[in-house]
Amino acid sequence: MTQVIQVALPVPLLRLFDYDCSTLPARGARVRVPFGKRVMVGICIGAAEQPQPYQRKAVLEVLDEQSLWPEHLWQMLTFAADYYQHPLGDVLQHALPALLRQGEGASYQATTLYQVTNAGAAQELAPLQRAPQQQRLLATLQQRALLARDIRIEEFSASALKALQSKGWVEAVIHVPAADTQWGFKIAAEPLQLNPEQALAVAAIAAATQPRPYLLEGITGSGKTEVYLQAMAQVLREGKQVLMLVPEIGLTPQTLRRFQQRFDVPVVMLHSALTDRERLDAWLDARAGSAAIIIGTRSAIFTPCAKLGMILVDEEHDNSLKQQDGFRYHARDLAVVRAQLEQVPVILGSATPSFETLNNALQGRYGYLQLTERAGLAKPAKHVVIDMKNQPLKAGLSKPLISLIEQQLAAGQQVLLFLNRRGYAPALLCHECGWLAQCRRCDAYYTVHQGDKQLHCHHCGATQRLPQQCHDCGSTQLVGRGVGTEQLEQTLTELFPAYPVLRIDRDSTRHKGSLAKYLEDARANKYQILVGTQMLAKGHHFPEVTLVALLDVDAALYSADYRAAERLGQLYTQVAGRAGRASKQGLVVLQTHHPEHELVQDLVNNGYGHFARTALHERQLTQLPPFSYQALFRAEAQHATAAVAALEFIASYFNEIADISVLGPLPALLERRAGRHRFQLLLQFQQRGLRAQVLRHVLPQLEQRAELRKVRWSLDVDPQDFT
Repeated sequence: MTQVIQVALPVPLLRLFDYDCSTLPARGARVRVPFGKRVMVGICIGAAEQPQPYQRKAVLEVLDEQSLWPEHLWQMLTFAADYYQHPLGDVLQHALPALLRQGEGASYQATTLYQVTNAGAAQELAPLQRAPQQQRLLATLQQRALLARDIRIEEFSASALKALQSKGWVEAVIHVPAADTQWGFKIAAEPLQLNPEQALAVAAIAAATQPRPYLLEGITGSGKTEVYLQAMAQVLREGKQVLMLVPEIGLTPQTLRRFQQRFDVPVVMLHSALTDRERLDAWLDARAGSAAIIIGTRSAIFTPCAKLGMILVDEEHDNSLKQQDGFRYHARDLAVVRAQLEQVPVILGSATPSFETLNNALQGRYGYLQLTERAGLAKPAKHVVIDMKNQPLKAGLSKPLISLIEQQLAAGQQVLLFLNRRGYAPALLCHECGWLAQCRRCDAYYTVHQGDKQLHCHHCGATQRLPQQCHDCGSTQLVGRGVGTEQLEQTLTELFPAYPVLRIDRDSTRHKGSLAKYLEDARANKYQILVGTQMLAKGHHFPEVTLVALLDVDAALYSADYRAAERLGQLYTQVAGRAGRASKQGLVVLQTHHPEHELVQDLVNNGYGHFARTALHERQLTQLPPFSYQALFRAEAQHATAAVAALEFIASYFNEIADISVLGPLPALLERRAGRHRFQLLLQFQQRGLRAQVLRHVLPQLEQRAELRKVRWSLDVDPQDFT
């Protein structure tokens, strides 16, 4: 008997589609269906209770015998679609590896396994001292065989592998993976001795009678990772899995190494740098239960686990955990929801917790664990503020800062300079007429990149060759205005020629494996001067760095974004935390034109904890999040009037509803990007439930309106970014 089923498809529509099917597929199984002139892979939601009266098409193929997700994860996905008011089909597709979206089978494929030969097993490592890459790879292979994906993930050298094969010490065999859920818990290295605060945190998590969310707030260098490891140990000992989210790909290799050094259990990684097959294999390992620890960036929150026992979110404050386009979810918030559904603890760790998480902890909704002392022999860093007014500057460096750098280098220490502007200079200026090179498609200036002799727009990606003459007056007197990391690197090389300089930003780490190599070189003290953007501020441990300097953060002091102060406080504290993480005294230097600013004074003198509580009180007085709940409509069009008209039409649905504040339409902080004008409409609700109820009612109506089809518009629930 033919069944009528509902299918969720990855299309921007808040509805499901009816299809005829000879059998009823499992809820959560993939089906291949015709859609217009295309064939798409959708997800079966179940039998249609009230089939639509129009003529239906038939399902072409049922791809899965059972659901791709366990029940609790399915509940989280449907919750996410409703909470963020996003089409369920797109949410479900987002939660799948790319190969499954394309209709590939949810099964392993044959791959290459590298193992040592008898000769390789007997080979001593000492003769390979002059070939460290070969030595490291052979040492690992003597302990365990490696899949082709492991060679890539752990960033072993391909040439070293080839050399070991040519010597007859390593062989490649065809391997068909299979789920192995019988991994045994083994400690590979003894845990570190905990201080009283760390021990109390681990004991509180272990002794809880009911799983709940925990905020682990620990100052930088306080040993949060050791608390993670010891809290995980009990979960792994029970044969359960641990899912850990990190904000950046750059943090996954070091997290992987730390976990592998401690636990002799299977660990997999999930992030965008993997191939599609590697990502699917890791997803299958997690779903089958053969992966004990799953480490990934934000989308890893959707990974099915056979026996989940704990969720960890490192650097929970980081904005990278919020998806900024398409399905705009926040991985931290979904981690809390998933942990509640699966009845497991979730630990949110940060030295600078987000105001939302901190408020939940202060209100008693989350357990609150604090680490106020640096681990081991590390001492709190000293803080110095340099007033830049009337100071002669060399690429943003004041004389007092240059003197401090000289002192630290002479003492054999490392220094780290933070500047959150990549490129050579933020703008190109004509010295004669004042012309500035502006992107034709954005309300932004081109950034000068001397390395490739080009101008880059960091907003739309447009590039052009570095001009030789002014476009207005023809003068050749073109100069960079402002300072970027390239210029800072060049100036430091000229000022301190005896000391190598390492620049870490998105440009210098473009090639695969370069970021991991640079970070390893920095930790090994191969470079005495480190220059970088936010990539250097997140969770990295440089034991020899004693001086950290933030060159210019003044723009955040007077930003139109109410979250700018919170982000500056987090950034300053995180960057400052790179100083003096070992036994040496650290020094943090902040250059500013506004040393008297209350935010600067509060951070320097009282620390992030006091600043955050003061700012939270101000948020409460002004009824800003987390004391209210926002939804942001964005619209963009070729002409500004079209975008404004669309948002005014949307606003008409909310203007008459009580307890909703409607602000806008207003131009985005960057009004024109990639040739399109961008405007925003902000809705603020006093109750989260009212927001959900109103949006659930209004959005299907907006979807049908012809007035909105001439512009691109979107909805962002709990917006984090207003640019």
